[in-house]
Amino acid sequence: MDFTTALDRHLAAIRDRDLEGYVRTVHPDATLILPNGKTVTGTDEIRSFHEGWFQDPDWSMTTETVSTLELADTAVTVLAVDYRDLDAEGRPYALRHLLSLVFARSGEEWLLVHDQNTPC
Repeated sequence: MDFTTALDRHLAAIRDRDLEGYVRTVHPDATLILPNGKTVTGTDEIRSFHEGWFQDPDWSMTTETVSTLELADTAVTVLAVDYRDLDAEGRPYALRHLLSLVFARSGEEWLLVHDQNTPC
């Protein structure tokens, strides 16, 4: 599979709230760094975090590619993300952040190894 296809599959799994499809795109030792600095590491923690988030029907996000660098076995992409959700009181809010994704080739697959969100 080429990197562009792998990235599209990863983002589609998020957009579609497809937990199993998402986890298949993630390396077992991957690390996520959330906008608040919280770190989520490894498949079990990543699955648990996304399980709750994917069950929330209120959020949506769109992405725009800022840059992509693909090397032999590593690819890095930076996305501008528009995220919309409801706060605890049900009021809508929007966030814009940069999402840096690092993938590594594992056999014929590209798997996410690092995901970092940075507020704009």
